[in-house]
Amino acid sequence: MNLAVHGLEGRIAEAITYYQDEHSLVGKCDFVMTNPPFNVDLVDAGRVKGDPRLPFGLPGVNKQDKVGNANYLWISYFWSYLSKAGRAGFVMSSQASSAGHGERDVRRKLVETGDVDVMISIWSNFFYTRTVPCELWHLDRAKPPERRDQVLMLDARNVYRKITRKIYDFSPEQQKNLAAIVWLYRGEAERYLGLVRDYLEEVCAEGSAVAEGLEAFGDTRLEITRRLEALAAAAKKKAGPGESAKGFAATLSEYEEASALFEKDEATLLSSLDAYADKYADPSPDTNATQKKARKAFDALAESCRDLVKQVDLLYKLASRAVELGTALATDEAATGNGAGSKAPAWDRRAAAKLVKELDEARKGAVEGLKRPAYLHRQVAWLQDRFPKAEIEAVPGLVRVVSRVEIEAADWSLTPGRYVGVAPVEEDEDFDFEQTLRDIHTELADLNREAVGLAATIAANFEELGI
Repeated sequence: MNLAVHGLEGRIAEAITYYQDEHSLVGKCDFVMTNPPFNVDLVDAGRVKGDPRLPFGLPGVNKQDKVGNANYLWISYFWSYLSKAGRAGFVMSSQASSAGHGERDVRRKLVETGDVDVMISIWSNFFYTRTVPCELWHLDRAKPPERRDQVLMLDARNVYRKITRKIYDFSPEQQKNLAAIVWLYRGEAERYLGLVRDYLEEVCAEGSAVAEGLEAFGDTRLEITRRLEALAAAAKKKAGPGESAKGFAATLSEYEEASALFEKDEATLLSSLDAYADKYADPSPDTNATQKKARKAFDALAESCRDLVKQVDLLYKLASRAVELGTALATDEAATGNGAGSKAPAWDRRAAAKLVKELDEARKGAVEGLKRPAYLHRQVAWLQDRFPKAEIEAVPGLVRVVSRVEIEAADWSLTPGRYVGVAPVEEDEDFDFEQTLRDIHTELADLNREAVGLAATIAANFEELGI
């Protein structure tokens, strides 16, 4: 099914891989990419002993002549499948990188080949069926001499995107940023600079698109404003307005003041975004120095985008509140002077409610448009703050290049967290309160669904017991 989904051809054979090499792959693969089963136990040692796919020997045999954990069988297989220029990337249980005894001996021999290239730690919840953390192993049989005694240790446990309470993944940008670190390690600075250039080009493009989302929000907002002002004018004709009219007037005044400030800031931001695109879009900066300059030039604009998001949300809330008060006012005989239960001619309750819903949809589009250039700018900042020279360097809590001597001193451990240290606590200036609430809501929804399922199971069990 996996082959079919990806439009690939392959030969599927029924066999137990531990005991049979149906495809005779030793030394033939330029690339190996796989996700083997973790921690399989009780593989028959007698049947795998002497297998040419196990050049480093068995990882450990118990009194029952069984291999207690097959993780290092898989690791040995993948290495043996590679050609002299082959590369492998595979997922492995996090416990394998520091396992002791026979597994440590196999790992030592593997490290001594010089073919271990990159180790990446991944946080929990990246599998649909299990919550265990894991690591990505990368082997390269053709590592250049200057890197044969080095391994890139990358701790990505703090890099993830939360999909549900139980499922995490990497955003496309997070994947690119992690790849960029590997590029720097391999001396491919031009690829790193190319990614930053792409981000800056997207910043310009998304910045130019901000006006479209704000225009839709503005059109709906102006229509609501017109109706609110018409209702206010009708209410003024009634002498001695009551508390409902005063409350409506105060909210409308606050809404109009916020609108005036918003329109001023909106015009300033749109003009600045256009000016930024004119300066940096064509040609886009392609050197580290010019890219850092372009990033710095957008720092204030990113902050302005975030500020305008807050103003958009505030305007929506004030407009909704004003409409709510307006609807109450329009049915208030004392405030409007109309017959009992009648509505002010200047107000259509249903049309106003529909406009509020439309304003909310337009708000979401405007907010997303404002967040997008700031988000892409943040990717540039993330990379440049950690690698200011566009060269690989140690970043506490994230990455470090270690030597074979260091690995030997650490009992041949290949666990990144053992080498990279702990990242300093940083204040998150881009904390997204609204997104955090959405995450909480998602988690609560998951828990509620689980609670309903558990309640049904418990009820069914009681019925079976006759209780």
